[in-house]
Amino acid sequence: MLQEDIAVLRPLAYRYYQASQHPRNAENARLYRAVNGLRAVRPVVLLDEIPFHELNYDNLLTLRCQDADLRQVEDHLRKTLFQWDHFPGDMIVPPYIPVYKVMTSTDIGVSVREQTLQTDGRNNIVSHEYIDQLSTEEDLEKLHEPVITYDREATLARADKIADALGDILPVRLMGHNNSVVTWDDISRYRGVEALLYDLVDRPEFTHRMVRRLTDIRLSIISQMEEQGLFEREPLLIHCTPALCDDLPGSSYDGGTVRRENIWGRGAAQIFSSVGKAMHDEFDIEYMREIFQNFGLVYYGCCEPLDRKMDIVERIPHLRKVSITPWANVDVAAEAIGGRYVLSSKPNPASVAVAHLDEQTLRAELGRIFAAVKRNGCSCDMVLKDISSAGYNLKNLMRWEQIAMEMAKGL
Repeated sequence: MLQEDIAVLRPLAYRYYQASQHPRNAENARLYRAVNGLRAVRPVVLLDEIPFHELNYDNLLTLRCQDADLRQVEDHLRKTLFQWDHFPGDMIVPPYIPVYKVMTSTDIGVSVREQTLQTDGRNNIVSHEYIDQLSTEEDLEKLHEPVITYDREATLARADKIADALGDILPVRLMGHNNSVVTWDDISRYRGVEALLYDLVDRPEFTHRMVRRLTDIRLSIISQMEEQGLFEREPLLIHCTPALCDDLPGSSYDGGTVRRENIWGRGAAQIFSSVGKAMHDEFDIEYMREIFQNFGLVYYGCCEPLDRKMDIVERIPHLRKVSITPWANVDVAAEAIGGRYVLSSKPNPASVAVAHLDEQTLRAELGRIFAAVKRNGCSCDMVLKDISSAGYNLKNLMRWEQIAMEMAKGL
């Protein structure tokens, strides 16, 4: 069976190798570095979090491998090649097969309990109703630091298996992990939205104790990952946005263990979309300042609007990139950000979740974003993400990419 899997993979690996040798990969790497270095030539355009379950034309995404490890490689190759062929934007196909270091963790004393509801059985995007696990002081006492373990044996076994199958076509590269600190995303899953929002007002001291405990847990995880060499030195992306940057890994990197000072840190507090500036500062930014004080660069934000909160966001040390969501006013945001940080624009993914793309409305949306960043001298990456649906219409993504690239190159 393994030989049959290898026979499936090798033609895909060769096509992937050919894509990785295309000169636009090197050009896109230069664009990434320029944008993150605040000297953008033009905005970088990317598409991520793709609803591939809607796009399996001609069975191009149908998996045939039976071995679990090789099936994961097949999935990576097929999806990468499909996007490269149909809606690449400024994506990079690297000249290697990534094998991520296997990392295990014990629990922290509580776990998510939820009920879910699906509207499309093939879509992994579902509705969640969370059951509160952190409502009392006794619940907080359950929280404890986990033990992080690098499973080197499992990692190398997987790497060797893939290298034996494809190494003469594509090298295997052991990859570490990015660092993401989304304390309030975690709290929303442990508690549910309503309870945490009430407690911000009604029980601020209790809420601070909860955030303090979860912050200490995150700091422990970061330290353990650092000690075991589990961070990635040169990722292509940091949560869907370009990560390559001439400032990293920095002059302190000696070629050995990757430290937090050599990498991006990423933070967000999406549930604070409905929380005022002072409360956002008190209950998240203050803790982010502590967590990220020793990181090389920081990317902050996700779906929460930050256009009128830049004065607190910029208190985060080593801040380099800020997410500007569809629910933010891009004109206000671009004026506040200027040339000091990267404006990471997230156009509205609802534009492609239709039967047929409304090109006139899309051009107006993207035109406003591009005009704002040009007017204010912003370095900008634009990422269409959170694409729950493309209306089961591949052409929607293809036309979005074509229009966005045309407009970005026209700046």
